[in-house]
Amino acid sequence: MLAWRTYIEVTARLNLALEQDLAPTGLTQGDYQVLVVLSEAPEHRMRMCDLANLLQLSPSGLTRRLDGLVRDGLVGRAASETDRRVMLAVLTPAGHETLATAAPDHVESVRSRLFDQLSDTQVDQLAAIFTAIGLGLDSEQP
Repeated sequence: MLAWRTYIEVTARLNLALEQDLAPTGLTQGDYQVLVVLSEAPEHRMRMCDLANLLQLSPSGLTRRLDGLVRDGLVGRAASETDRRVMLAVLTPAGHETLATAAPDHVESVRSRLFDQLSDTQVDQLAAIFTAIGLGLDSEQP
């Protein structure tokens, strides 16, 4: 019970701290995640359904997430050239620049708030723990 309660309480506090550290960039952690995923995608674009699945969002949840990014010119929506039924989310040059500006401070925030608090052995254990949990979740997928 102690491990579970500590996990719940600390992850909530950590996410709040990371969100506050990211706030001066004008991005939320969800926005940042979208920009990262698109920056790593081929041609900086991805089918909306694939992006929603990767981010574990419903189609309407992804639409809401993208609306602000599109309004701010960081992400665009485009019809697929090969299948007009498919919509793509596309990282814009402004989105790439915003990500490049935000990334160093965000990485430092994650490092100082999480990894600097742990020994190298604890970091390895943390990776092993979450890998095991992820594999367990993957095995439950239909």
